[in-house]
Amino acid sequence: MLSKVSRTEKIIQFGEGAFLRGFVDWMIQLINESSDFDANAVVVQPIEQGLCARLEEQGCVYTHVMRGLKDGVPTVEKKVINVISRTVEPYRDFNAYLALAEVESFRFVVSNTTESGIVFDEADTPERAPYVTFPAKLTLLLKRRYDLGLEGFIFLPCELIDKNGSTLREYIIRYAKLWGYSEEFCAWIERENIFCNTLVDRIVTGYPKDERIDLGYEDAMLDTSEIFHLWVIESCYDIKSEIPFDKARLNVIVTDNLDMYRTRKVRILNGAHTSMIPYALLEGVATVRECMENEKLSSHVMSCVYDEIIPTLDLPYEELKSYADSVFERFRNGYIKHFCSSIALNSVSKFKVRVLPSILEYRRRFGKLPHNLMLSFAKLIELYRTNMTNDSPRVCELMRTLSISEILESEELWGEDISYLSDELSALVK
Repeated sequence: MLSKVSRTEKIIQFGEGAFLRGFVDWMIQLINESSDFDANAVVVQPIEQGLCARLEEQGCVYTHVMRGLKDGVPTVEKKVINVISRTVEPYRDFNAYLALAEVESFRFVVSNTTESGIVFDEADTPERAPYVTFPAKLTLLLKRRYDLGLEGFIFLPCELIDKNGSTLREYIIRYAKLWGYSEEFCAWIERENIFCNTLVDRIVTGYPKDERIDLGYEDAMLDTSEIFHLWVIESCYDIKSEIPFDKARLNVIVTDNLDMYRTRKVRILNGAHTSMIPYALLEGVATVRECMENEKLSSHVMSCVYDEIIPTLDLPYEELKSYADSVFERFRNGYIKHFCSSIALNSVSKFKVRVLPSILEYRRRFGKLPHNLMLSFAKLIELYRTNMTNDSPRVCELMRTLSISEILESEELWGEDISYLSDELSALVK
């Protein structure tokens, strides 16, 4: 049932896990089917133990199943993904990895090596390869590419760190200088390679371990995800001139300023979670979907987003509303179980980053405090007075033992003194 398709190898992909296969590879499949892109990816296993051998066992072809609500209707979509031509395992054959630099057709490098992948280690040396960091492996690949006189790459990292592309470029150049490579090589890295900062948004749930999806055939690499997807790519270069995302009608935004989209995601998607979860746990509600089925909680979180968070953001209202609508549709997805107790991990630091900025910006713009977000703040304090918290002992102690005014004065908790919120917050805490 699953068969490989021969195409031009244009993409080096660091990572064979569920996310890239259910996000980037799925996109490449759709682009190939709707245009003359004609691209395959070669997958590099970024760590010593991985799934490449299992992927090779079935010809690097697998099925991706998306499930969720689409315009309010429960929807299941299936797509066979055949865009991976082969895999390379550097820890078994590092020369095979370096040989990728010799393939002229490669133009793009995508990666998801987790948040711990884009790092710099001064102890790394070329002699230690492959037991070096991901940026160090790339430095060696780029050096081989440079020595051969070939063009550079367009880097599209998907790691969940701020400024992932800029950070990756910084570390590659640091390795080049640490290892005594020429200034001309460093200049070539800057001049001939494009490092894009990106923001990815899709819940990829991977292989369905606790259920059976009947495909009519066996697929050990079956991948599952929600239907929603978003890829924001920050670049002054016209990426779409080389990858025709628009031909496949994908939700991909190329912009010269990623910050506003990151802020939108953090404030609306993550902010909705964080403003709702303490309240939900106190009400005895177990999952995000159940929150949306609870009239009190759904009314609260929707008021937080539509009435108090969106008015503090500067993107067009219809764009913000459409994104918020998609967030709540995702929250109602019955195929994904998001447990409130899991989301509650480190709720104070999450509240500081995701919700507090909306409260302070609302106050700045409108001269008053947002009632619903302040109620969420009150529920956060109430939660930390119970045994349901999952945070560092220090944070739990401060939140449990300090008075409300002392909590708000704590720069250790919030990075600033916000005691001017004390009167209204005190009136809301039970």
